[in-house]
Amino acid sequence: MIHIKRVRDPVSNNDGKRLLVERLWPRGVKKQDLKIDGWIKDAAPSTALRKWFDHDPAKWREFQRRYRAEIRKTPALLEPILAAAAEGDVTLLFSSHDAKHNNVVALQTYLQARK
Repeated sequence: MIHIKRVRDPVSNNDGKRLLVERLWPRGVKKQDLKIDGWIKDAAPSTALRKWFDHDPAKWREFQRRYRAEIRKTPALLEPILAAAAEGDVTLLFSSHDAKHNNVVALQTYLQARK
């Protein structure tokens, strides 16, 4: 199962492998304080797409479409996530304040649709 969670949410026994899927390290979070099993930078949206989206909910549908297109161009970027999910639960971590419109929500939806 692939879960999603904010980086500041408490660690849970149900998290499984915790993977940060962000191009940039979360502001205000010390690396030693964030309990993660991996940082999958390259599976995050490109810098150009991230800047275009700018966390604008009005752009959400188009952001998802463009992000899926980026993923399809380089599907190998998802291998660390898929390998971890094959072994058990995975939690994709995000730093956005918007819990409904961010890259890991889009990524979780994409991965679940692949099954």
